Amino acid sequence: MGMINNDWLPAVQEEFKKPYYRQLYQFVNQEYQTHVIYPPADDIFNAFHFTPLSKVKVLLLGQDPYHNEHQAHGLSFSVLPEQKEIPPSLQNIYKELHDDLGCYIPNNGYLKKWADQGVLLLNTVLTVRAHQANSHQGHGWEQFTDAIIHAVNAQDRPIVYLLWGRPAQSKIPMLTNPKHLILKAPHPSPLSAYRGFFGCRHFSKANEFLVEHGETPIDWQIENI
Repeated sequence: MGMINNDWLPAVQEEFKKPYYRQLYQFVNQEYQTHVIYPPADDIFNAFHFTPLSKVKVLLLGQDPYHNEHQAHGLSFSVLPEQKEIPPSLQNIYKELHDDLGCYIPNNGYLKKWADQGVLLLNTVLTVRAHQANSHQGHGWEQFTDAIIHAVNAQDRPIVYLLWGRPAQSKIPMLTNPKHLILKAPHPSPLSAYRGFFGCRHFSKANEFLVEHGETPIDWQIENI
């Protein structure tokens, strides 16, 4: 597991000292030694490397990483550039972006451009066994990522939360900062996107909120590779 060494460290360093994290570290270490685990170990904390705490404008919360080869790389909903098959949920995100802001649908699912602009692409669980969805749930990642969410909640500036689906929305009681905006919708998966994700206009609403509060909006367009 790579290290966090930017301004996230003061916010989470106490977590590293807690018993649950020691157990989590041992579990994850053993899993990498005995199974195929995604993302690659050096990519586990990419969301924090690419989006420093001081730069967070939007938190987009996912569940656990993609579990097929050449997909997960530490950012929720994002896949590596060489992965030409865009996951169904991300396809639906692109459709909503097209309808909301007129963005063209790109030929890849690499969302680092969003992370570089302050979109924290956070999963609640940061590792997974190959081809076994949710296989690392309940081993401590949730407690660690709750600490991340608490750190974002404590920021004294405008921040938008994009919470899609019930698991993401279960974090709402943690979000108590009146300067922040919570946007809720069904998950963009094919099973639920037609229940209200399509037409939610979260991308334009997020940008309107940021602009109203003196922040630069997010350029949501992902370019073709």
